[in-house]
Amino acid sequence: MAATEGVCSEFLNWEVNTSTVDGSKQEKHISAAHRKYYSFCRRKSFAMFVASKNCSTEGRASWCCCGQTFTEHSAVHKHVARAHAAEVQQLAQTAFQALLSQLAEEERTQRLKGHQEEEEEVDFSVWIPDVSHIPAEQLKIGPGKVLLYYRYCKVEDPHVICAWQNALCEKLQLTGKVRVAAEGINGTVGGTAVAADLYISAMISHPLFKMEREDFKTSDGGAECFPELKVGVYREIVPMGVDPDEVSYQLAGVHLDPEEFHKEVEALLVKGDSSKDTVLLDCRNFYESKIGQFSQCLAPNIRKFSYFPDYVDQNLELFRDKKVLMYCTGGIRCERASAYLLSKEVCKEVYQLKGGIHKYLERFPEGFYRGKLFVFDERYAISSNDDVISDCSFCGRPWDRYQLCSTRFCCQLVLSCPSCRRRGNTACCGACQGKGQAQGEGDAPHHKEECECTEKRPRIPQDV
Repeated sequence: MAATEGVCSEFLNWEVNTSTVDGSKQEKHISAAHRKYYSFCRRKSFAMFVASKNCSTEGRASWCCCGQTFTEHSAVHKHVARAHAAEVQQLAQTAFQALLSQLAEEERTQRLKGHQEEEEEVDFSVWIPDVSHIPAEQLKIGPGKVLLYYRYCKVEDPHVICAWQNALCEKLQLTGKVRVAAEGINGTVGGTAVAADLYISAMISHPLFKMEREDFKTSDGGAECFPELKVGVYREIVPMGVDPDEVSYQLAGVHLDPEEFHKEVEALLVKGDSSKDTVLLDCRNFYESKIGQFSQCLAPNIRKFSYFPDYVDQNLELFRDKKVLMYCTGGIRCERASAYLLSKEVCKEVYQLKGGIHKYLERFPEGFYRGKLFVFDERYAISSNDDVISDCSFCGRPWDRYQLCSTRFCCQLVLSCPSCRRRGNTACCGACQGKGQAQGEGDAPHHKEECECTEKRPRIPQDV
């Protein structure tokens, strides 16, 4: 597959840059492995072009082209080669590209078939707990939990782990999201407390991950916190948009447990405005830090974690010769974010909060983190203290409970207090509010549409 995709890219570059219409010369620019395919497409395209000029009548062969009639096969061939080389070349290029796409699709299908056959051969029963002794209702009804976890490690075949996770979660009737990649696993799942405990035990017993119970962050919730179960194989277990082979989690900063991190933040706050050698960096998105954050932190106004590398690149002076204390929800984003920041070689030191805000709040519920903790499920936020640090977007009163924009095609989150919602302020911006009022019953939703409030925000803020 990769080789085929490489040839497609090679072909497209060659098509743009070539200055000759000689197909035989162009053919030399293609790798030897695929030259025969292009040669075939060129011959076929030439023959099809000649055939399109056929005007035989009463059994007499003839071809009409450019106002001329040719009765000899060799004569029309010479004419087409001289006068229509560019057109034949274009036909050959189109046919070659279609052939490569077909080959790539066939190879992808074979690979998927191979993975499916391999998955069918793997015996998952060793890694799936026996629940025959547990009443069925205990996996459906009762107090619930939401688990958050990750583990960076080398996964030889992510598809096998993905199949196991699907089978495990379905067996325990869990919902949520699990991302599997060659670099590890990242998940957040919800179900009954019994099911959640069985899931933790299954993860701990798997020899690949070498996890312990303290690696899991728990909160009140359940299967209802997620609309479905979604397990998949991805390039990264957290989407930063940087090749894991180029910036690996193995190059991450120094991990500080909650107690150590608490002392560092305390020392920073004691210095106050006089502190110029330390940066307390929030690696999350703006809508997360808006409702909760550590005091005196730098919280970039970015909408996606995949924007973080560009934010660092464009604000390097913020970190030059500084000690950086970094944190995120559960710790996973800091693993790659700290590695990326260190790769720029501008910081004195980079530290990260082990276990993220989740573990910090377990130890210091009334510590230096104030407000809510944003979570990526239908609860949107959990709390450990009563502070409200954000405001209603419409009236400005303290408010920190998110709801989705009321316009069906928009996925933006809105801070609108009950009074403002009663007045109809339920959309993220004026543009969406108008569209929401105008949309009909039969309108199909188009999720993730860019709207007024995203277009006005700089993609990468300049904070330096």
